[in-house]
Amino acid sequence: MKNYHISINIDAKPNDVWSTLTHELAENPVAFGITKLEGKIVLGARIKLWSEIAPDRAFALKVITFDEPRKMVWRGGMPLGLFSGTRTFTLSPRNGGTSFTMDEVFSGPLSGPISRSMPDLNPSFSKFAKALKSKAEAR
Repeated sequence: MKNYHISINIDAKPNDVWSTLTHELAENPVAFGITKLEGKIVLGARIKLWSEIAPDRAFALKVITFDEPRKMVWRGGMPLGLFSGTRTFTLSPRNGGTSFTMDEVFSGPLSGPISRSMPDLNPSFSKFAKALKSKAEAR
């Protein structure tokens, strides 16, 4: 099982960070390292995104948790649970601002071979978190 993690403190209230995460991301995905995003970011929605890391590939995801303004989870993968990617966004109040974390876990019987063929997501995670911080703090 492979996973990625980033955490950053943002000088903005959780509601502002949440709004940036859900609305600004949908309106201006390029700033977050996402070349294109289709669909609304709401509970139960199916969204598609194209990442700078794999611009020719669409990732079909479902918003499976939408606990405003605390937690959101997206999941995508292959049928029968052969491979699954789960991205969790967590916002926690911290000293008048927000502690933001983003985790992605890959699981399933094919996660080993597929994960080994994937590029390193750490630079992408860093770009996403920095964009969220910059945009939320500018609100």
